[in-house]
Amino acid sequence: MRPVDLTLAVSASLPSFPGSPPPHFIRWERMDDAGYDLELLLMSSHTGTHVDAPSHFVRGGATVDRIPVSRLVSDALLVDAPGRSARRPITARDVDRFESGPGGAGRIPRGSAVVFRTGWSDDTGRASYFGECPGLTAGAARRLASRGAGLVGIDSPSVDPGNSRRFAAHRALLGAGIPAVENLAGLSRIGGRRFRLAVMPLKLKGATGSPARAVAL
Repeated sequence: MRPVDLTLAVSASLPSFPGSPPPHFIRWERMDDAGYDLELLLMSSHTGTHVDAPSHFVRGGATVDRIPVSRLVSDALLVDAPGRSARRPITARDVDRFESGPGGAGRIPRGSAVVFRTGWSDDTGRASYFGECPGLTAGAARRLASRGAGLVGIDSPSVDPGNSRRFAAHRALLGAGIPAVENLAGLSRIGGRRFRLAVMPLKLKGATGSPARAVAL
């Protein structure tokens, strides 16, 4: 397949997680004065399409610069989960159904990325974008960890449902050393269940996460 960009564009209008600053682009140098244009960026390390490193929730966990590249570029499985919301999260039974239901994909191979397509990021302007977003139950996250998933992604702002206060999916995945990729976009453009995924966060030393460019190959 031709490369498909799975990344939200970062702009001042991109919704930011409640309590985090919106992205700011600050003009620093101008062509007329310096001979070149240059801007400064102010934003959370968890802005837009981004990677959560284990250290985001795990004391002493790997920071984003220590995530092995083999986890960031890997074979991936696409799991359809339409019609989901915080009140209808993705469960362990959904993972089992994906593996063994009619037309199932078979057992998730160890080291594979597992990406959930809910369609939520198709409308980032909805008022409930964060509060009602779909995510995984703790059971679903533990099931993926038991399968040895190398990375878990979702086209929602969080791997936890928007009404979560304990962040159980984050803790289960990151506690198992599995990075999460949130706010993916354009998953409807992927044909088939299997594809090659590349997710490239900035190599920010000691950071809990980073905005990333995600591409289906």
